[in-house]
Amino acid sequence: MADITALVHRFHLDAWNRWDDSVVDEILAPDFVFRGSLGDEVHGPDGWRSYRDKIRSAVPDFTNTIVDLVAAGDRAAARLNYTGHHQGTLLGVAGTGRPIGYSGAAFFTSATGRLAAAWVLGDLDSLRHQLSQPTAGT
Repeated sequence: MADITALVHRFHLDAWNRWDDSVVDEILAPDFVFRGSLGDEVHGPDGWRSYRDKIRSAVPDFTNTIVDLVAAGDRAAARLNYTGHHQGTLLGVAGTGRPIGYSGAAFFTSATGRLAAAWVLGDLDSLRHQLSQPTAGT
């Protein structure tokens, strides 16, 4: 049975940063519940894939960096930094090509050796500010 810290690391490093679809069904429970920082709530591995792909279409090099991770039993909390380049529509703003970076936190529960739920809070105020900045020459 997988330790929750190992699951959280695989979730961010493999499923997100490497976009490795082969690990998604291994680490996410069939009834996984994910609430992303954009406010969407999705269910199951396929629901999470659709959320991930929405982010990927806007920020193809979206990267999660775990800054801190604490765990107790079947629960974990992570402080994260998110980075990438804004290439497609995100929060209603067309791609700018500019780098973005913001902070967030994620809270996880596990059951039967897989992640059962994740609730993510991102600093959307900072992200919106970055997306709303005028591009050079405007």
